[in-house]
Amino acid sequence: MIPRTLFDHEHEAFRSTVRRFLAEHCLPHLEQWEADHRVPRAVWKRAGELGMLNATTPQAYGGLELDRRFSMVATEEIYRAGLASGLIGFGVHDIVAGYLVNFGDEAQKQAWLPKMAAGEAIGAVAMTEPDTGSDLQAVKTRAVLDNDEYVINGAKTFISNGSQCDLVVVVAKTGNTGKGAQDISLILVECDRPGFSRSAPLRKVGLHAQDTTMLFFDNVRVPKHNVLGGVPGQGFIQLMKELAWERLSIAISSVAGAQAVLDSTLEYTKGRSVFGKPIFAFQNTRFKLADMTMQLAVSQNYVDRCMAQCLAHNLTPEAAAAAKLWCSELYTKVVDECVQLHGANGYMLEYPVARHYLDHRVLRIAGGANDIMKDLVGRTL
Repeated sequence: MIPRTLFDHEHEAFRSTVRRFLAEHCLPHLEQWEADHRVPRAVWKRAGELGMLNATTPQAYGGLELDRRFSMVATEEIYRAGLASGLIGFGVHDIVAGYLVNFGDEAQKQAWLPKMAAGEAIGAVAMTEPDTGSDLQAVKTRAVLDNDEYVINGAKTFISNGSQCDLVVVVAKTGNTGKGAQDISLILVECDRPGFSRSAPLRKVGLHAQDTTMLFFDNVRVPKHNVLGGVPGQGFIQLMKELAWERLSIAISSVAGAQAVLDSTLEYTKGRSVFGKPIFAFQNTRFKLADMTMQLAVSQNYVDRCMAQCLAHNLTPEAAAAAKLWCSELYTKVVDECVQLHGANGYMLEYPVARHYLDHRVLRIAGGANDIMKDLVGRTL
């Protein structure tokens, strides 16, 4: 296949650092993390020391002020190592930092970004509600202005980093115009405020080390300046500005994860024999592996091209939606095919393909369900 040209020497040096950290400090502990339904804070702090958290945050706020390719490298290595189960929360944390960098005031940036970059404070985003999914304009969580404070009531669900987060970006209605998007605001909620609470970790099909919970807001009071951007009613626009990167990051995750599955399956089929010869020796096996290799190579090229557009600040929402849609669907196809090539072993968690089988499926839902991605692309036709 054609070699990738997206990365420079410093990106590959960073890749080596990340890969070593994951192998030495994460993989040996994954089963314990899954039993605990969380990644220890010490791991977050070590990741912060290595520049894996909020690498793009300006140096003035404790970050390294690097380009998005460093975030891409970290994501690729997490999925290559099969560690999405717990470390997918790093990406959510990065998105929270993006909201602060782009829409926070100076005090908010100084208060939170240095601690987030160091892994000393963990961020979460609260969008989805028990009765609403991808339709963010239909959220019922409401923030009512009372003198100089907003009083927040409502519930959120499927919150990554939910049990450990220190700061939550909450999608809430602050207006009553009935015009949907114009009533939405993003509000910073510190998790030590009275009236804020969380559920026990939710029971999920996969991603067992990710501390996913519900969040509850019972007359939670925050200063009115906690509204991101300082002006209520801007939340929907702010969400749309960050969603392109979120969807591209899902595409990056999908291709990296699928490639890891394919690589491990190739090794397995060459070492496992049936009817007196390696599984790889059968034409049917080689054809399937060749087909997946070509589809992944083309997908990687498209994702790299999207990243180049992102670096130039030209990535369109439609291109990101297309990347997320295609790559997450391909991940499912590759995982399913590779489980089949493993036979019964593909259903055993000691093999990497089985862990990907559990952990990958949510990517077709996260960041907006793939049916909605099709609609977004369709609107441009």
